[in-house]
Order: sequence, then structure tokens, then C-alpha cells
Amino acid sequence: MAERKIRVLVAKPGLDGHDRGAKVIAASLRDAGMEVIYTGLHQTPEKIATTALQEDVDVVALSILSGAHMTLFPRVLELLRENGMDDVLVTGGGIIPQEDMDALQELGVGRLFGPGTVTGDAAAYIRDWFEENRMDEDG
Repeated sequence: MAERKIRVLVAKPGLDGHDRGAKVIAASLRDAGMEVIYTGLHQTPEKIATTALQEDVDVVALSILSGAHMTLFPRVLELLRENGMDDVLVTGGGIIPQEDMDALQELGVGRLFGPGTVTGDAAAYIRDWFEENRMDEDG
């Protein structure tokens, strides 16, 4: 029986118009064998949570360069929880100061990645998380 692919939603919330990094990460995760859904630019937290639910994803990866990470990450996390998706990993990256990364992780956000991160590090983190938290759910 083939191993189930990890389903990752890569999203660009808010008004930030720079999506090069999100596209690079999406391609890297695909190359690592994951199934990736990319939402495109200017997504609302509500749209991201709805898409995550509809696509039955394991991971939501947000790319935020606008400085709104302390609003957008918690809102997406809140909406996922309201939809019974407490077991979905919320991760991501962007220009996020370490103290904000720490505060977001205290709220339940997973590891966050900054500029210059090796793309394989994000894929390895997601794979490790999946093996620890989701592997046995689908047999």
C-alpha cells in the first residue's frame, strides 16, 4: 500500500503582493513528495480556513511579509479550531522577529522560518511533524 501524501495548503494572507518565496516553498514541498495546494495572493483568513477544510489538509503554511503576522497567524489558527481542525499544523514564514515567533508558538503555531532558510528544512520539519502526529490516522 502506498504511503499517503502529506497535504499542505500554502497561503498568502493579507495585502502582501510578494509571493516568490511562497511559490519556491510550494515547489520544494511538491519536490519532497507532498501534495501542495497554493491559494495565490490576497487571501483572507476565512478563505484560507475554508480551503483548508475543503481540501482536508494536514498543514497550513502561511507566507507573510507584510508585518501582519501577529494578526493573521492567530486568526487562521482560531478559524481552524472553530472548524474542528485542531490537529492541523499551522506553520509558515516571512519577516518575523524572533520574539514574535516565540509568542506565536505559545499560541499553538508551529515552527516558523525566516529569510534564507534552506527549503529542505521546512520540508523535513513538516515530514517529521506528520510522522509524529498524523501518520497513523489513515492507516
